Amino acid sequence: MIIVAWFGTSLPAQPAGAAGSGSEQGGDSGGSIRSGLPDIVLILSDDQRWDTLWSMPNVESEIVSRGVTFSNGFVVNASCCPSRATILTGQYSHTTGVYTNRSRKPYGGFDAFRDGSTIATALRSAGYRTGLFGKYLNGYNDTYVPPGWDRWFASNGGDQYYEYEANRDGVSHTFGSDPADYSTDVFGRAAVNFIEQTDPSTPLFLYFSPHAPHGPAVPAPGDDTAFSALDPSRPPSYNERDVADKPWYVRRQPRIDPQRKAGIDAFRQDQYETLIDLDRQVGAIVAALDATNRLSNTLLVYASDNGLLWGEHRLTGKGVPYEESIRVPFAVRYDRWINQPSIDEHLVLNLDLAPTFADAAGIDLPQAEGRSLLPLLSGTSRRWRNRFLVEHLNLGVGGVPTYCAVRSERYAWIEYGNGEEELYDLRRDPFELTNRAVRPRYRTARRHLSRALRRLCRPPPPGYTV
Repeated sequence: MIIVAWFGTSLPAQPAGAAGSGSEQGGDSGGSIRSGLPDIVLILSDDQRWDTLWSMPNVESEIVSRGVTFSNGFVVNASCCPSRATILTGQYSHTTGVYTNRSRKPYGGFDAFRDGSTIATALRSAGYRTGLFGKYLNGYNDTYVPPGWDRWFASNGGDQYYEYEANRDGVSHTFGSDPADYSTDVFGRAAVNFIEQTDPSTPLFLYFSPHAPHGPAVPAPGDDTAFSALDPSRPPSYNERDVADKPWYVRRQPRIDPQRKAGIDAFRQDQYETLIDLDRQVGAIVAALDATNRLSNTLLVYASDNGLLWGEHRLTGKGVPYEESIRVPFAVRYDRWINQPSIDEHLVLNLDLAPTFADAAGIDLPQAEGRSLLPLLSGTSRRWRNRFLVEHLNLGVGGVPTYCAVRSERYAWIEYGNGEEELYDLRRDPFELTNRAVRPRYRTARRHLSRALRRLCRPPPPGYTV
């Protein structure tokens, strides 16, 4: 899900320029004529499903209920590091070179990311004061501060809530197990301080990326029983009974037994409970923006780097092409452009964040492959994408095979590197229970989607042939 919010009595004029000119760029590019540059705030959760925002009252009241909800928000590679590289650049994995979480050149992790040209370097060059607080990229464990950041407070690897290290502006600091060391709070306080300490005349770009609700999903003190009465999640795809038409990595999964079922349910509860403190930090950030007279001119986005499965198709985790993995919450508030909350069904992507930020700042991001969302916020876009690419690279033995997938407004089409294929008619089968890849009735749809995949999946993941 993607949500965008903006207050104001009238929409500003459309801009003369646009950010991004890559393969996904096209149509109206948005922007505005401004008296001053907007502040830009990105709040990025970690491994959060699109259907969990109901549990976050501050996100609901301060962002969701004040903006446009994009009900079809997705990522183009459903793993943390590739997704974050895409967010920072507006580029697919086949352009960033970051396909996996594993820190293994040249295909994954912090070591593979080329950080010389990002939305941070672009905004800083345009006069923004920039700051990152929380998780950066998988495999980052250094006192190195990447280009483009005025303030840097990044966790040094891992997905930890206690007993962790963090690099504060080039100096490593150690945090323990006291309640005051809880990482969501630590990074949230630093983000608020960044807002409060930035000169009022200087536009800011704040990137707040705590670990919540990523595993091990340790709730903040006092929050560990808040969702003890949570009903279990049992959609039709949960513990799928018949997986004979699924690829081998699904077929090899045994049905979920009572012990594993209890573990999934407990982890789901923990994830919801970690979101409580993240929601508090959202409230604190919005309050700080308001107190410093920035809120009315802030482009505020809430999103996640990927989704997660809680037993659907017998699976847990992410990285697969199914809806639970690639669909994410995504909310934007921008008071100068949006008159009232609404729901928008366009296909919007993490690929679009950097172009949107650049467009709002009135600067170019020529290598971006996404599109600015500003025309959708203002209701002026006349055409938009009707399909997009999802990529995945398997570097090891076992696991999910390398694939390219096309997700359209109606279909999900996946071609695996081992020759297996999946086709889901999401209009008839939203839970992706029936693979229709060999059904004669879908021969035409399959042919069109396969052609689209060959256009989009270029260059393909290493070792993958389309």
